[in-house]
Amino acid sequence: MTAELVRGQNHPLSQARLEIRISAGTPIVAAATLGDENGKVHGAERVAHPGAPTLPGLEVSRQAAADHRLAVDLNAMPDTVHRVHVLLALPVGTAGGPGRFGAVAAPFVAVTGLDGTEIATFTLTGLAAESAVVALELYRRQDAWKVRAVGQGYAGGLAELLTDQGLPEAPRLATAIDDAVARGVARSVAAPPPRQADGDRTRHTAAPALGPHPDGPPHGTPGPHGATGPLPASPAHPAPADAPGLTQPSAPTTGGPIDYHHPRRRNTAPPPPPPAAPAAAPGGPARPVAGDATGWTMDERLYNQVWGMFEDLARATAAYRSAVDFADSRMEKELEQVLADPRSRIGGQADAAREAARAKHAQLVGQARQALDRDVAQLTAEADVVEPALPPAYARWDNPVWHGYRVPMELPMALRLGDLHLSEAPQLRIPLLVRLPLERGLWIDSGRTGAPAGSFTDAHDMRSLALETAVAHAARLLAVHPAGEYTVYVIDPAGTGARALAPLVQTGALAAPPALGAAGVAEVLAKLTQRVDLVQMAVRGGAADALPPDLDTSQHLLVVNDFPHGFDDRAVTQLRYLADEGPAVGVHLMMVADREDAAGYGPLLDPLWRSLLRLTPVPDDHLADPWVGHAWTYEPALVPQGSQVLQQVLGQVVAARRAWRR
Repeated sequence: MTAELVRGQNHPLSQARLEIRISAGTPIVAAATLGDENGKVHGAERVAHPGAPTLPGLEVSRQAAADHRLAVDLNAMPDTVHRVHVLLALPVGTAGGPGRFGAVAAPFVAVTGLDGTEIATFTLTGLAAESAVVALELYRRQDAWKVRAVGQGYAGGLAELLTDQGLPEAPRLATAIDDAVARGVARSVAAPPPRQADGDRTRHTAAPALGPHPDGPPHGTPGPHGATGPLPASPAHPAPADAPGLTQPSAPTTGGPIDYHHPRRRNTAPPPPPPAAPAAAPGGPARPVAGDATGWTMDERLYNQVWGMFEDLARATAAYRSAVDFADSRMEKELEQVLADPRSRIGGQADAAREAARAKHAQLVGQARQALDRDVAQLTAEADVVEPALPPAYARWDNPVWHGYRVPMELPMALRLGDLHLSEAPQLRIPLLVRLPLERGLWIDSGRTGAPAGSFTDAHDMRSLALETAVAHAARLLAVHPAGEYTVYVIDPAGTGARALAPLVQTGALAAPPALGAAGVAEVLAKLTQRVDLVQMAVRGGAADALPPDLDTSQHLLVVNDFPHGFDDRAVTQLRYLADEGPAVGVHLMMVADREDAAGYGPLLDPLWRSLLRLTPVPDDHLADPWVGHAWTYEPALVPQGSQVLQQVLGQVVAARRAWRR
């Protein structure tokens, strides 16, 4: 029976291997400290946090997220540890973030067994100005462990909390945790829509949240390990402004409930239900159907279905990895028991015990792999049905749908930036879809990625491939926008990208020829900076109709090649300004750069890199999911070698734009 704790109440723990599950309505940081009898923490090496997530008997999440799962093994705790404090904090440095727990939904914490059975739960109510809180305390009493609901908050954040626990270097450690969280945000995949439990894998969208605080989905939703617990919510889609192509400035919405209304649809009625799936064979899984999620259009249904597949694969893999870890730990413990007893250390009895332990390990791993293979086979069958049905915005460049391409009349929900897969199922590719308009700029990393494909590519080829990737993304952005609603500028100071930029230049898809030299850089940056200033003033003043009549109100994309070549200090400052302020008013940035080339600027450019979604021109496992931090391998969406599809699509885009201007 689950104990629902209130502040100060305790409950005995009958199990040593536990999970602590945390759910909040917004991304939070989870950490833990190992203290002595008095709760004092003796050094930063006794703190588990996103920058150092693993300690003996303890592992925390590697990034800020709306949901966390902390692994605890009390038997593996050092003898000097008598208290384990679970800490929650709001990320620092997020513009427009909540800043205090009183502005978000009350966090929910559950202590569970490895099978997902809840042992004790605690809802942290009554918080106000606090930005960090001690949620739970696991403490040792006479060789037994108990859990106590604490709920002690600190308005001074993690620095004040850690200082209160006796850590002398608390401010420095708090800063290191903030930096680790910021690095995690820069590499995260946006959270997909929440899912509801169902037996036939029919996917549903979540209703828009009511009231001022975005709450997570109800408890009981299947979690990554097959147990129950809340799932993270997704970023809301920004509301369009009255002026064409402009968006209202809004605070970052990571962690809030997703708004499934189309950007241009004002009808607030619920979407129609998904189509019924064909009957399955008796005793077999449901036959996959393209568009088996709710939504107003097939595009919306496919979008939700793709993210459902992403979530399903993340959960299935998390369950498999958890089962393998459990099997490894069990075998290790059984072998230690054999070695600990001198009477059974040698001889036939020891050999039999070892063989039994290994056989049990193989059985557990085999069962887990069988379950994973079953889920992957079902998802693969679904992918085989979904991929051919995708519209151009979601489709690969080799999809036949591009040969029937027509310039759209309205903006789609999302855009495909590539594919994702996990090492346990390399054959299963999940499209990486991002919502439109873009909420973050893009960074195509032209440096050494560390991936096998990148390690055998020289620097010149990597830069060329990175720019080709950027051109493919820019062409796709042009193709999915209605005529006249997207404008692309290119900065190529040294003119080194002429070959890769040829499709954009030769078709006339660019607003102007690529800017060359320092003078060209200054001219383009000044023009776009002025546009951001004007639109910001108009939108904030509620006077969008007061914009100059010759102002281009379409969405703008600036592609920057070979940064920081050709950039002086003023140009760098303008670029940072565009990265920070541009997306809210329709100016987006796509950087093609090697971070090492800009190392001379030191930490000055760290906020720039963190504000951009990093992509690579070769497969690389640098993206993380929002739950357990799986390292997903990203593959860019490249045009097949020798294909003319890019030129054909851009030709139609340019022709439609000319017709629109008449």
